[in-house]
Amino acid sequence: MTANTAVNWAALTEAEPGLAKIAEERFGAFTHHVLATLRKDGSPRTTGLEVRFLSGELWLGMMPGSLKALDLLRDPRFALQANPGPDTAMGGGDIRIAGRAIEVEDPEVKGAYMEEVEPPQPFHLFRTELTEVVRTFVEDDKYLVVQVWKPGEPVRTLKRT
Repeated sequence: MTANTAVNWAALTEAEPGLAKIAEERFGAFTHHVLATLRKDGSPRTTGLEVRFLSGELWLGMMPGSLKALDLLRDPRFALQANPGPDTAMGGGDIRIAGRAIEVEDPEVKGAYMEEVEPPQPFHLFRTELTEVVRTFVEDDKYLVVQVWKPGEPVRTLKRT
């Protein structure tokens, strides 16, 4: 597997279970997060979004015709940042995920998702293919630590004072 390969959430969970658990906890701490997509002219768009981790996938659900859904249908690249919360401590650190969002239209897959989530109807459903997961946190009130994971590579840790 090369560094440019994209994989689903289950692949991260298998390769780096600790990082995957921390990421799920950070995203689970709040309902709304920040999604960055690319507009038609290539400029970035950021919007709020709810995410779900189900059946080894990271899912993005959106209202039909929403600008973020239209962006992803045109260009599937995205970046997603966990809500940092109301305080500056950011328990667990800052988590960012990059990848591609692939629309799911299979009625069985959407039906299984709807049994778990009960989204408003109709909706766009995207499964994600990860290209990078980054965790940034402060260790011992002294070090800024950045962990970077890419498919096919171990977590790379950078530490600065």
